[in-house]
Amino acid sequence: NPVVSLMAEEGIRAGAAALPTLHEEARNLDARSDALYAAWLCGMVLGATTMGLHHKLCHTLGGSFNLPHAEVHTVVLPHALAYNAGAAPDAMERVGRALGVGADNVPSAMQALARRFGAPTSLAALGMPAEGLDRAADLAVQNQYANPRPLERAALRALLTPAELRVFARLD
Repeated sequence: NPVVSLMAEEGIRAGAAALPTLHEEARNLDARSDALYAAWLCGMVLGATTMGLHHKLCHTLGGSFNLPHAEVHTVVLPHALAYNAGAAPDAMERVGRALGVGADNVPSAMQALARRFGAPTSLAALGMPAEGLDRAADLAVQNQYANPRPLERAALRALLTPAELRVFARLD
């Protein structure tokens, strides 16, 4: 839906723009207002759409391995973006515009944003056991969510490997 797509793009832009100031001045009311605006927009988008690979993996990893919800989302997002990039070029263009990068650089820009502000960038840092990655891939292909690219076990296992090792790789 074009309205939801606009809200998503603006939410990403506003959130990314608010982060530098919030990181330096957590009590800055203008930056907090911008972050709240971004959160509201993104919340409205979540309520108007379905969840895909990113959410599926995060629920699988968090629920099966007792990993912290928000942090798992931060770690997995760049890899889920890379996985879906070829199947969702319009979405990648919008996210790229919101972040001020080209569509091909969206996954690495998202990971760089997390790293810049000290967010976790590996599943290992969250306590994910390396021996659980095969089980996670098996679980993720069960009861699949709608996703622009079909969820394939081998491709998901490949996605989890760089997420575990802190090595970002485009997954085409």
